[in-house]
Amino acid sequence: MLTPRPFLPSDMPRVQETVAEWIATAGRDAYDHVGELPHRVYDNLRGGPPVGDLVHVWEHRGEHGHERRIGGVTICLRFGSAFDAFCAPELRGTDSERAMLTFAADTTARHMADDEEYVLTDLFEMDTTRGRLLNELGFTFFRVWDDVNTRDLTDLPPVVVPEGFTVRAATLADADALAEARNASFGSDWTGAAYRDGMMTRPGYDPAGEIVAEAPDGRIGAYTVHWVDERNGLGHFEPVGTHEAFRRRGLARAVMAESMRRMAELGLRRVTVNHNAENLPAAQLYGSLGFTLECRTHGYRRAKDQDSMSR
Repeated sequence: MLTPRPFLPSDMPRVQETVAEWIATAGRDAYDHVGELPHRVYDNLRGGPPVGDLVHVWEHRGEHGHERRIGGVTICLRFGSAFDAFCAPELRGTDSERAMLTFAADTTARHMADDEEYVLTDLFEMDTTRGRLLNELGFTFFRVWDDVNTRDLTDLPPVVVPEGFTVRAATLADADALAEARNASFGSDWTGAAYRDGMMTRPGYDPAGEIVAEAPDGRIGAYTVHWVDERNGLGHFEPVGTHEAFRRRGLARAVMAESMRRMAELGLRRVTVNHNAENLPAAQLYGSLGFTLECRTHGYRRAKDQDSMSR
């Protein structure tokens, strides 16, 4: 029997390892990079209901409850109205995947603010299995969501650092400066303590994977986190940000180039980065670094008050 239970931070490494095996088995058609898991749980859900109410690990329970093989993961209430559901390859298109989608949609709707009209989710454009199930549950396509870009980790661009700046890996001592940089690039409201305790010290995050461009005055001008999937030889950027006081100096390019150099040293073969399909500056930056469009994700939505359990 496949049943959900609340996620615990200690689950993260095992969940990432499981999803990496799913990708190795079935390819990327239904799975984003394993680095998206800690990013979405620790970053996207910050400041909302308890994570255990929004993130669930779906497990196969054997006789007497001893077997606990992971069959899926659901993440609810991203951006206040969206959900994700990752499902084991052998369960794709089955009632189990349908149950995960139903559970995630209903959980998200239950926690949404009154002024939110739609429950949202997305899928890779080639994932016809997920598209069919979403249509059956009353969801319809409404927009292209993200561009998914990729490049090989060969013939890498040089790491060009503006005079006075230092490009290096983050440490826990950077928490205050990283919080300021994130707030000044994305309009968020991190504090140093919240970033240190809510991201930097959580399972699945490695400070060595966050590369920063430090200004002469000690502020962080740009930063990126590169996530590593050694099982599939795949790296991933999420997020990439530049402090509003340091834009148009090539700092985002510098931290990404340094990150790619480090990923290549780890033996990774390829790297991906996603961006909102309408974000032209991001597309230009990634294109200048040699990334090309791999595929797109499609956004689906359904009215919040539509009960999937009745369908």
